[in-house]
Amino acid sequence: MLTFKTLSTLIFSGLATGMAFSTAYAQAPAKADDPLMKIYRATPPKINDLVHTKLDVRFDYKKCFMYGKEWVTLRPHFYPTDTLRLDAKGMDLNNISVVRNGKNYPLKFKYDDSLTVAIQLDKVYHNNETYTIYIDYTAKPNQLKTKGSAAINDAKGLYFINPDGAVKDKPVQIWTQGETESSSAWFPTIDKPEQKTTDEIIMTVPAKYVTLSNGRLAAQKLNGDGTRTDDWKMELPHSPYLFMMAVGDFKIYHDHWRNKEVNYYLEPKYAPYAKQIFGMTPELIEFYSKTLDYPFAWNKYSQIVVRDYVSGAMENTSATLHGDYVQETPRELLDANYDAGRSTIAHELFHQWFGDLVTAESWSNLTVNESFADFSEMLWAEHKYGKDEADAHSYTALQNYLGSPDASTKDLVRFHYDDKEDVFDVVTYQKGGRILNMLRNYLGDAAFFKGLNIYLKTNQFKNGEAQQLRLAEEEASGLDLNWFFNQWYYGAGHPVLNISYKWDEGSKTETVYLQQTQEGQIFKLPFAVDIYAGGKKERHKVWMNDKADTLTFTVASKPNLVNVDGDKVLLCAKTDNKSLEEFEFQYFNAPLYLDRFEAINAVSGRQSDKGAQKVLIAALKDKYYGLRIKAIRALNMSNDDIHNAALPVLTTLAQTDDNTLVRAAAISALGKLKASGNMNLFKQALSSQSYAVQGAALTAINLLDPKQALPLAKGFEQDNKGPLTQAIITVYSTSGGSDEWPYVLKAFNEQGPQGKFGMARNFAAMTGHVDNPTYAQQGIAAFKDLGIKYKKFGVAPFVTGLLADIKAQRVKLKDDASAKAADDATQAINDAK
Repeated sequence: MLTFKTLSTLIFSGLATGMAFSTAYAQAPAKADDPLMKIYRATPPKINDLVHTKLDVRFDYKKCFMYGKEWVTLRPHFYPTDTLRLDAKGMDLNNISVVRNGKNYPLKFKYDDSLTVAIQLDKVYHNNETYTIYIDYTAKPNQLKTKGSAAINDAKGLYFINPDGAVKDKPVQIWTQGETESSSAWFPTIDKPEQKTTDEIIMTVPAKYVTLSNGRLAAQKLNGDGTRTDDWKMELPHSPYLFMMAVGDFKIYHDHWRNKEVNYYLEPKYAPYAKQIFGMTPELIEFYSKTLDYPFAWNKYSQIVVRDYVSGAMENTSATLHGDYVQETPRELLDANYDAGRSTIAHELFHQWFGDLVTAESWSNLTVNESFADFSEMLWAEHKYGKDEADAHSYTALQNYLGSPDASTKDLVRFHYDDKEDVFDVVTYQKGGRILNMLRNYLGDAAFFKGLNIYLKTNQFKNGEAQQLRLAEEEASGLDLNWFFNQWYYGAGHPVLNISYKWDEGSKTETVYLQQTQEGQIFKLPFAVDIYAGGKKERHKVWMNDKADTLTFTVASKPNLVNVDGDKVLLCAKTDNKSLEEFEFQYFNAPLYLDRFEAINAVSGRQSDKGAQKVLIAALKDKYYGLRIKAIRALNMSNDDIHNAALPVLTTLAQTDDNTLVRAAAISALGKLKASGNMNLFKQALSSQSYAVQGAALTAINLLDPKQALPLAKGFEQDNKGPLTQAIITVYSTSGGSDEWPYVLKAFNEQGPQGKFGMARNFAAMTGHVDNPTYAQQGIAAFKDLGIKYKKFGVAPFVTGLLADIKAQRVKLKDDASAKAADDATQAINDAK
């Protein structure tokens, strides 16, 4: 599942456009003295095992009910038993019977808490026999009292989207979300990841809609009442949380991998772009199948995009469900690069091996699902887009982990937590993915991927935990890995490294001083040290075993650079005390993305230095677009040397760079100069197909001449997305009034979290100065909703700060009613749970 990471990234990348705001706030701090943290979260005992689950369901769109019939076949796990307990959340249980010789015999049951049902079986069953229970029930998801989390913001399992069609231009859909334990909100089951069952799901739906579920579509039958019955069968065992259904007006694009179906389900208006959105999927399946030496196991792979999804995406077995942010037009995809949508597609597919084929036996061991999926994003980026893209993606993930409060106190395998969904965090995802990359680097690709193959084949269609991964990698490599797993999987934190250097000319000795300054455990760290001297690079494989270590190297001449962690894989926070000259040398000679990234960082604060200027100007033409953007944003154009050297390069980049985001960054940099000579360049850029380029150009024109920008902005109202939408709001917040307000409010309300937070400051500015008090109160209400909805991500101080600014503006306008509304909104956000 892409959960915590996706939603928090969407929110906080939006916030970052308006203010310096750390993604650290995306993870709520642990509660002090929380008694739930003292509970050891053992793997639940297996009394009964699921064998097969058959469902026959139909939907009441008016009531938002699902009427279900279920036949669930089980067997005792080991010990004989005459009882069965099923998870069944918020249902009407009309009949529970045992099926014998085709007849139903009612059983006694207790269903007091509306969460689990205790069933008295008709006899004692042994583990060499199966039995089938029939259940007639009604699921009422909208009446279910559940709470979501920062990872998955709702937990009612079954969702009716716009069921009465009342919202214009919004599709009518039904879809399910099982993780973590919400499948039991739409069918009774043993809702634990350690369970595995085959299944059959029969859905009766309006004939105009299509359906999707796990496995194969075995049969379809048109009924005489305007409905159709679809029969889906999954003939390989998987966990209940991976069951799924979706119903709605979707267009299906049929693709294939080898001899298997690959399908893309999209809203009709996005159907023409199915291949651009999902077309890399067959190549992805082939890459993962070959890399793991384990062909894709399931009989088909479908991906479906739904509205109002409660998280990022979900790896339901053979049928991944995506939130609608992956649904983009070709113009939007121009600016996508390896964005959240594409990395999500890679992430969810890798789960079909790690999570679906082999499933974490408990939520404490979620790392064997999610750390692998996070790692796979980097793996695919490296294969498809190059090592720079992979390293940039990995570095962003590392920074998300390092910047998160309390993350360093949490083990990767976590037997203590307040809520199971708390495990869906930067430790399980980003830290876990970086740990796997370190293990890959230490063992080498051949041994590492051989170990993954052993792990998959040993545990296929069953469950896994971190110790089984260790054993598999030890079998493949012949190396003991207890030390690695003890410190990274069963311990918390990370090394905080201080690195310093000393050259002794007399003895021709380079000394590297390493110190771990973190509290808690000392980490054992293998890594490479690359020494650049005399026009050559020499690699040394070393270990840091203690809190402080000293490394010495004999070198013929003073090194130009000593590059500790030459592969740039260590999961650590580091202070690297290189000289400016050494960082300059590093930019031009060390090969990796992070080598160049670190050098640009180091020189950005020293732009009066000639060497630093040389690096920054060179970085404007770096081979990787992300570093070109970084260099553009780092430029101090008030420095005459920088200005004179960078200006012609920026002009060229703004017009001809092959990456639209680089062009947009260059235009933004030129716009801030407010030089009238650039006006024609900006106006020409307005004709670009890239929303990012158009948005940057419109913003630049607004800085030069707001009166010209206003009519230009109006001309884009019918076709705008993302950066262009934000630019229009910027123009209107500068020069617009009541005539522009309806567009601004509509645009804001239609944005996802990233868009809303990206335009929040400008939207607040317009809310503050718009001359109609009714409009001002509409804006205040929007901020109230925003602050309450995303309070769990720590946005309340940001939103209430904007409300304070709005109040100050309304007071100046003598609009007491709006000022009071701002106070009331602030209070409501502060009071929200």
